[in-house]
Amino acid sequence: MSKATLVSLAESLGVSRQTISNVINAPHRVKPETRLRIQHAIAESGYRPSAAGRQLRTRRSMNLGIRMMPVIDGINGSILDRFLHALTEAAQQEGYRITLFCADSDSGEIRQYEELQKVADLDGFVLTGTHYGDERTAWLLEHDVPFAAFGRPWSSIEDPFTSSHPWVDVDGGAGTEQATRTLIGQGHTAVGFVGWPEGSGAGDDRRAGWTRAMHAAGLPTDTLDIQADDGVPAGAQGAERLASRGATALVCASDSLALGATAKLRQLLPAQSSPAVIGFDDTPVAAAVGLSSVSQPTEDAARHIIAVLAHQLAGRNGRELDGEPAPERHLLLPPTLIQRTPYSFSST
Repeated sequence: MSKATLVSLAESLGVSRQTISNVINAPHRVKPETRLRIQHAIAESGYRPSAAGRQLRTRRSMNLGIRMMPVIDGINGSILDRFLHALTEAAQQEGYRITLFCADSDSGEIRQYEELQKVADLDGFVLTGTHYGDERTAWLLEHDVPFAAFGRPWSSIEDPFTSSHPWVDVDGGAGTEQATRTLIGQGHTAVGFVGWPEGSGAGDDRRAGWTRAMHAAGLPTDTLDIQADDGVPAGAQGAERLASRGATALVCASDSLALGATAKLRQLLPAQSSPAVIGFDDTPVAAAVGLSSVSQPTEDAARHIIAVLAHQLAGRNGRELDGEPAPERHLLLPPTLIQRTPYSFSST
């Protein structure tokens, strides 16, 4: 069976090649009944528009760039792996490709922006790991480069929902608040928090959720908050310090911290049938060992980011967007608490 082409498709439908092109690139210009007939024929025939031809028409490379972050401990990096997979899938459905690049710092990432725009003519970028004073967003805005961020803009004085650039984030504070309420509901009156040092936007947000839940229940927080660098050993150290202060349950800012905390509490509180610890990110390791964790809707975030960028780039290319609702430019997604019973791994 011969491969369908624009010419063969037009001849079989009795329409012009321009009409088919309009259905693909500007569907609002075609009558609904004609548009549906052509879309059905395209799907049935397996016709794929020429990427090279579309690039010539639109003057776009149809490529978006994203930085590959370094692996820290092989645990929490899985959240970005899931995000990247979903991003690539969503981009492909919109006719885009993802270009990966590495950089060892934010300034290095900016240098890559400049280089990739010159050499590869990328259409835009996706940012991850946003933080206070993020110079990457400032550079991209100053140079009028399209981008969207997985992570809200962090500022102590500005409302992120008034930001001039699009972003999608997960409400981490809501996740840790739910986790803390769950442990309180199980009878724990001394729920500790093992989090990152102050100044991390996402970390501060997760700590704030724990604080809200504790205060709402009339429980003290002064001695139950430990700040630590991310990692399993830091989680174990934090759990040991909090247990000495009377904590019987823990909420952690990451699964790495939670895994270390769980192992330490098994030693310190052997009377508990299973340590009352909840992590964050719902990594495959957490699922494997039965650790409760807050799950981020990374797939939804990725799809929305691509939708925002595709809409933004279509507008820049002069396409009329009548009838195409613009995706929300600022979107805060709710996480989900996944409750499990930790495995004991004890010998019989």
